[in-house]
Amino acid sequence: MSHHVDRRQVLRVSLGVGAAAAVGLMGSEQAAAVGLHDELPEVPGMSGDRRANEFWYRLDEATLFHSAQEVKDAYRDIKAHVGNIERGMREKWLEMVAQPGYPSNYADFLAPVKGPLEVLSRTQLGVIDRYYGRRHHRLVQAFGWFGEGVLYDPRGYAPFLVHTMNSTPVVPPPGYHTWYAYMRGMMLLDIDRPRWERIAPALAFAWAVQSTAKPAQDKVNPPLPEHTLRRLAATWLVKDTDTLDQDFQSFPYPDGMS
Repeated sequence: MSHHVDRRQVLRVSLGVGAAAAVGLMGSEQAAAVGLHDELPEVPGMSGDRRANEFWYRLDEATLFHSAQEVKDAYRDIKAHVGNIERGMREKWLEMVAQPGYPSNYADFLAPVKGPLEVLSRTQLGVIDRYYGRRHHRLVQAFGWFGEGVLYDPRGYAPFLVHTMNSTPVVPPPGYHTWYAYMRGMMLLDIDRPRWERIAPALAFAWAVQSTAKPAQDKVNPPLPEHTLRRLAATWLVKDTDTLDQDFQSFPYPDGMS
């Protein structure tokens, strides 16, 4: 969810259906040169990509800290249906994905809250479109930086000043599974399905990156080595939804990571 770090890796990814991820790297000066930072004011104490910091900050504001009334109402209705908007949704998906009736059982379960899910989808995609539009490879970069924990934003809420999935030292972040459970519900109810099908591999990529980097949440973290990012990108960004359904059954880390 500025002074610039001396070295910042920029992961450029082109993601297409059935295509391998094409990954390249460029320096922060080149990123600034393509005009991504011009309209965003400086924030003293910020580190990491300016646009990505703004994106995660505004997403948190829109969906959590200062959400509109319709978003609050949507969460209220979802909570009434699943019991808890985070743990309840996550655990229900983990329960149903392992059953023979999946994915129909999950779609049927969430059908009564299709309206609230439409509100959340519209809200999240609105923030994505505001800062990235159709530049999907730059959105993938933002997910990668999120996983690395290299986006430090002093406007956040202490102690979580790094835009990454929140966790504690003893509990790995379950938020990736929670968000995936929402994404799958939206897909199955045909709520902006093509958009979420394309974003889900980026979420999985961030999950794998954070599971590898294990970043602190109160300070700027060092970036992962370039070869590690390339390997994770090539592994995760090409996965389809059926494969991700299998991967996200591994909890809390991807299979083979701990």
